[in-house]
Amino acid sequence: MRVLIVGCGYVGLPLAVELVRLGHQVSGLRRSASDALRATGITPLSGDITRPETLRDLPNNFDWVVNCAATGGGTVEDYRQLYLEGTRNLIEWLVPGSAGILPAGSKDNQTATRRQDGSAPRFVYTSSTGVYGQNDGSLVDETSATEPASETAQILVATEKLLLQLARERNIPAMILRAAGIYGPERGYLLKQFLRGDARIEGAGARVLNMIHRDDLIASIIAALERGYGGEIYNVVDDEPVSQLEFFRWLASTLDKPMPPIVPEDTAAPRKRGLTNKRISNRKLRMELGVDLKFPDYRSGYTNEIQRLAQV
Repeated sequence: MRVLIVGCGYVGLPLAVELVRLGHQVSGLRRSASDALRATGITPLSGDITRPETLRDLPNNFDWVVNCAATGGGTVEDYRQLYLEGTRNLIEWLVPGSAGILPAGSKDNQTATRRQDGSAPRFVYTSSTGVYGQNDGSLVDETSATEPASETAQILVATEKLLLQLARERNIPAMILRAAGIYGPERGYLLKQFLRGDARIEGAGARVLNMIHRDDLIASIIAALERGYGGEIYNVVDDEPVSQLEFFRWLASTLDKPMPPIVPEDTAAPRKRGLTNKRISNRKLRMELGVDLKFPDYRSGYTNEIQRLAQV
């Protein structure tokens, strides 16, 4: 398949590398093209989805497209530009509507709208479980309400709605993957906080943590591309949501270090997408996409990361 990865960062780059290994023709879209991508077998493309004019001269005849661009933090306006407007620009470029972004030399929309077989590309967008605002420890699935309190998470909800609307209008088989807290090589803020001595347990430590290892997120994206259903949403999270107290108790025991101190809940450091408390179900991911998680719980995933760090 001809595959486009939008955002070759922490998730996008190893995803692209794995797709190359599987025999696909992979292009990677970045703000500035990098020879480092070419060295891994990825065709580098230079473009910025927040600036639609930079996309006009690029090829858009892909079979699969994955949008995993990320702000890496940023303001509310950064979120709006990259996620909401960026998604709109990306779809207009790939499958133009009446006012689409046409490649240079195109005379009408028909020249750019479809691949040779007449179909639109399969499209995966990596969203976040931050769209769930539940704060009562309840179990949530893909049918649960998405009414988050934070402005940034609200933008993610708006982006999902926009994508599904455009996908219906243009017959694009688009899927949304809501990723839980991503950890893996060189990433995992909870482990880093603990090792630095900065970790804190909020109140009774009952707040639930939902996580996914990067390797399992990549496997889930590929599963969605191969056999996901257009218009569907999938939670990408491991099998075992864990309380903050239980997680740090396991980490302290595993590393033979003291438990973090307890602080009042109302003094906890704010997070960009807001503090929530819910248990996220991955049943649909498991049953519908048949994803077999390499790291089905935090213990297996973080044990792997601890062993890796010990070898560095």
